[in-house]
Amino acid sequence: MKCLIVTCLKENSNTVYQIFKEANIKTFSTTDVTGFKDAEAENLLGAWFAAGDEKFDSLMMFSFTSTAQANNGMELIKQFNSNFASNFPIRAFIIPVESTSFKRNP
Repeated sequence: MKCLIVTCLKENSNTVYQIFKEANIKTFSTTDVTGFKDAEAENLLGAWFAAGDEKFDSLMMFSFTSTAQANNGMELIKQFNSNFASNFPIRAFIIPVESTSFKRNP
């Protein structure tokens, strides 16, 4: 099992929903996120949001899903970003899930 985490501007939420549908990711959660970035800060999350003192209304979506579905979603997001250049690309991360408190139904 993997956790696919996706962040995007709210304006791109329908695109991500379509990508999840195409990747056969049927169960996911969303939460509102406000992104900030200090232009002088140097850290691992430096490229997460655009530079400047502005705020950006974003969404974070995540799904606990199979490896195949997470990888498919990641590839679809990469394809989207390569076809639609933007200062605010859709960001995605896959994190392994080592254990759970529930058993998934097949």
